[in-house]
Amino acid sequence: MRNGRAMQRPGGRSARVRSAVHEAVIDLMEEHPWEEMSVPLVAERSGVHQATIYRRWGTMSALLNDVMIERFTTAGGVPDTGSLREDLLRYTAQVAESLEDGAVPLILRATVMEIRPGEVRQTSPAFQAREHQLQVMLDRAADRGEQVPTVEELLELLVAPLYFRALFTQPVPAKHVERLVDRLLDVLEHRVPGPD
Repeated sequence: MRNGRAMQRPGGRSARVRSAVHEAVIDLMEEHPWEEMSVPLVAERSGVHQATIYRRWGTMSALLNDVMIERFTTAGGVPDTGSLREDLLRYTAQVAESLEDGAVPLILRATVMEIRPGEVRQTSPAFQAREHQLQVMLDRAADRGEQVPTVEELLELLVAPLYFRALFTQPVPAKHVERLVDRLLDVLEHRVPGPD
């Protein structure tokens, strides 16, 4: 289930409708503030009837969530180079490159605007899938005998700065991610061992 609605089978008309609607949402976000977005606007741009959009997604919030899930679950997998540092460099460069695509910060900004005070927020399925992939990468490094960060440390020290910059200033160029990776590895090197 996704947003309380049964997932459609991939391919065919359903996939074409989803693709057209997603593309319309992204195009419109480049032209309008999120608060001006509406199902009729998306229907007009996509050529998909309003009733179909309402039936499949229900609200603009649910549609935005589906666009975000699609974008982030189809992103490339995590590298497996045989070296944690090289894996981290490649992964962080991938994230930085994705954030240089103007559509991604637009999706993120709209997602932030959907947050309501006091509302209990669920972890996005896209984020959960990415956390799992990162844990696999870290487990591989640990199996090789390398010292590894936790997924939380990786997200806080590598990924969060990239998203912060993409949302509020300019994205970090992919060629400049090495300092973030080295900062994380430096934290690991100077970590005080906990009691056994």
